[in-house]
Amino acid sequence: MSPPRLAVGCAMWQHKPWQGRFVRHPLPAAERLRAYAGWCDAVEGNTTFYATPARASVESWAAQTGPDFRFVLKLPKPVTHEHRLTGGEPELRAFLDAIEPLGTRTHALWVQLPGSFGPGDVPALAAFLRRLPAAHRYAVEVRHRAFFEDAAVTRDLEAVLAAADAEWLPFDTVALFAKPPTSDAEREAWTKKPRMPRRDRALTARPIVRYIGRDSVAETVEGWQPWVASVAGWLAEGREPTVFIHTPDNADAPELARRFHAEVRERVPGLAALPEPEPVEPDTLF
Repeated sequence: MSPPRLAVGCAMWQHKPWQGRFVRHPLPAAERLRAYAGWCDAVEGNTTFYATPARASVESWAAQTGPDFRFVLKLPKPVTHEHRLTGGEPELRAFLDAIEPLGTRTHALWVQLPGSFGPGDVPALAAFLRRLPAAHRYAVEVRHRAFFEDAAVTRDLEAVLAAADAEWLPFDTVALFAKPPTSDAEREAWTKKPRMPRRDRALTARPIVRYIGRDSVAETVEGWQPWVASVAGWLAEGREPTVFIHTPDNADAPELARRFHAEVRERVPGLAALPEPEPVEPDTLF
């Protein structure tokens, strides 16, 4: 029997503050994902929300990652925000065709819904999930507070997701909003991130969590402690979670993701290890 696995990752696979610290610099574009995959074994596909990638680009992503690497790819904005799940079929078809080279690396397709998408829109979500191809798994992120604060509304959404074997993807911003911002990055995050309560109930065998901390490493680590316990519990139940670690500037995100994994591994000694990153050597003249 293979050991239990927790995948961890970041909101992107390339970030200027990582250059020369976590990955070599300069590094050709065609090698950046491979370098990131030495640190983390999952990544959020946020850019697919804004534009569907060229198929050739996706083929490069597949070539740079092993078969067990996990992409959680956000559905295009026209589908989720402009048509609100009741249209956008051409955009959806183009997206599904573009990501086909990833194969099983596509861990889940991420249906992020706007804050205005509320309880009255759940029938549209149910119909949309029924239309989606069964070849993929799906994770739904809602931002209307009624889904978290009204028990009946919560149950209705959970029933719709369970019928489609889709996961409820939480975005935990509790630590970020625990106290006023103290930096430009935190102030910007306060203006852009939703104030979401913590939700730690898994609906499927593959729960996914998005967590954002603070500039302070200590505060970020303190804020994720409930998730260390929840993830360890999920692993004991035989689930295979994926956790994405964010901070306001994401400067330390790969290191923090590995630290989260290490904390869970202290509680689950049989947990599969992360890959070993390539050493980052300083440039030399010879």
